[in-house]
Amino acid sequence: MLFDTHTHVDQEEFDADRDAVIRRAQAAGVQWMNAVGTTAATSRKCLELAARYESVYVAVGIQPNYVAESAPSDWDTIQSLASSPKVVAVGETGLDRHWDDTPFDQQQDYFDRHVELARRLDLPFIVHMRDCDADILHQLRQARQRGPLRGVMHSFTGDAAMAAECCTLGLHISFAGMVTYKKSQELRDCAATILADRLLIETDCPYLSPEPVRGKRPCEPAFVRHTAECLAAVRGVTLEELAAMTTANARKLFRV
Repeated sequence: MLFDTHTHVDQEEFDADRDAVIRRAQAAGVQWMNAVGTTAATSRKCLELAARYESVYVAVGIQPNYVAESAPSDWDTIQSLASSPKVVAVGETGLDRHWDDTPFDQQQDYFDRHVELARRLDLPFIVHMRDCDADILHQLRQARQRGPLRGVMHSFTGDAAMAAECCTLGLHISFAGMVTYKKSQELRDCAATILADRLLIETDCPYLSPEPVRGKRPCEPAFVRHTAECLAAVRGVTLEELAAMTTANARKLFRV
């Protein structure tokens, strides 16, 4: 049994054959998946999908690249949706210096808002990170001073030292298809160091299709099996052991 901890199955890439995508995931052993919101509207759509599909759970939030275009009322919507049935996390939130879509101080403000909402509701939060490792760590350290943290470093691309500190701060480390790419040996080396009870897997579909289906678009939840196979080899365990480990971690974190 596999748990894809980060999907965007709400997106239009799946509108034509979403039922078939969910069936293929189940056939591949994906018994649970998180549909992760990036705006108030997509968070609402994720909840609609969770009501339709038993295997789908939800994270609600405003991703940093969408903060600038969000309306003031959108944050109120996220706070309201966060108490809905099948919501298991807040996010995705975080920081992004790759794209210049939202002023950085606004990203930092919304990152803090998500962390505090998650703390208030006793939910984990999901962290997006791109080209800003030091900034992420600085803000997480500050948040930890206000109380315990529980969450996920989604689609992790940092080094082993960063991963170790994130685990110390209370977070889990989730790997997506990038860990399977030929150029990603350093990321695989990092994955080998993650504490067994802090390791998660994801697709981030429709993005980041893993090897050996890297050229296939869109990526879909069934492909998380390939990432699991890669991580099993990296860590010297069987696929069954890796699946059991990461699924148990996800179910405990998200209380599924």
